[in-house]
Amino acid sequence: MSETAVRRADTDPRGRPAAGLSPQATRRAADAALQDARDARRHRRITGGTVTALEAAGFARHFVPRRWGGSEGTFGEVFRAAVTVGEGCASAAWCAVLWAAHGRFAAMLPEQGQKEIWGVGPDARIAAAIVPPSGSAARVAGGWLLHGEWSLASGIDHADWVLLAAPETDTPGRPARVFAVPKSAVEVHDTWNSTGLRATGSNTVSLAATVVPDGRSAPLAALLRGDGLEGVARCHAAPAHLAGGLMFCAPALGAARRSLATWNEWARTPAPDGARPLDRPSVQERMARSAAEIEAVELMLCEAARRADTEPVTAEAVARNQRDAAVAAEWLAAAVDRLFRTGGAHLRDADGDLHRYWADVLTVASHGALRLEPAAEAYARSLGGSGADDA
Repeated sequence: MSETAVRRADTDPRGRPAAGLSPQATRRAADAALQDARDARRHRRITGGTVTALEAAGFARHFVPRRWGGSEGTFGEVFRAAVTVGEGCASAAWCAVLWAAHGRFAAMLPEQGQKEIWGVGPDARIAAAIVPPSGSAARVAGGWLLHGEWSLASGIDHADWVLLAAPETDTPGRPARVFAVPKSAVEVHDTWNSTGLRATGSNTVSLAATVVPDGRSAPLAALLRGDGLEGVARCHAAPAHLAGGLMFCAPALGAARRSLATWNEWARTPAPDGARPLDRPSVQERMARSAAEIEAVELMLCEAARRADTEPVTAEAVARNQRDAAVAAEWLAAAVDRLFRTGGAHLRDADGDLHRYWADVLTVASHGALRLEPAAEAYARSLGGSGADDA
């Protein structure tokens, strides 16, 4: 390899180190997210200061190819970093982990498209609305005529690019393709008003008829399948479902940790008569059960991340990780809901921290990618069963 090539692999196009997710910078991002969490929730989008801190931590570049200055990092690294940020603000962690994941998808685009996105640096933030596909795409000279409306584009307010999936209207079977479009080309509609993950700004976007060149398009199935070629980074070879669920769970795990810490502070605080809630056996039992479930989720998902990073990619490995992510989401929701119901009246104030963590965790757990029934069916099939009919 030439000296120039070595420099390109170790630095981004501006000569900055292509470092991975720094624990120190990640902690600073978590602190910034916590400090700005109330403002972010009020305005239904994370703050500019939090975005800057997440960029400094290295989320957007985490899965970007090294030839563009990215880190080609591991699933375990981004999972742990997102958990840390989730302790400050689950919405910030949600945007951060999705910006990372969408960089992995964009790495499957043709070379020209990658150059357009990362030619000036690896920290481009990429939102996405790809499942389910929407709008329509028709073949034209040199590209695709794309138009339509897509919902739930998390982090779109702070994005530079957006990935949109649409069916090929002129192709038999209408297979879906993904298109990379500059954020400036879409119109953002203020539709996100959820109780949980309120600051993710997961709004609807629309695009007037626009020609997207071939270099910024790829089949959706290929993006979800992964590259699969020898010699490419593991993060680019792995199928999306191998690690998608555990990355979705990371913000909820961080929020669950913080909810337990907040609840413990309440439980240890003496009432006017000197008694503490934690002195009651029923409260002790709820605390022990929720703490154990949260710790068990962390162990289970760290093992899932290890499988995603190191073990052979098989149908069983993918199904196990899907199963574990779905179960983890249920456990986190149960643990935090138990704490929320046990806490004192003022601890459950709508503007209080515990209410925010509770709403965030339950919203993550309701995500379609974390439903247990399809995960259980996939796991049964991977073991040789036929799915629901064998249950």
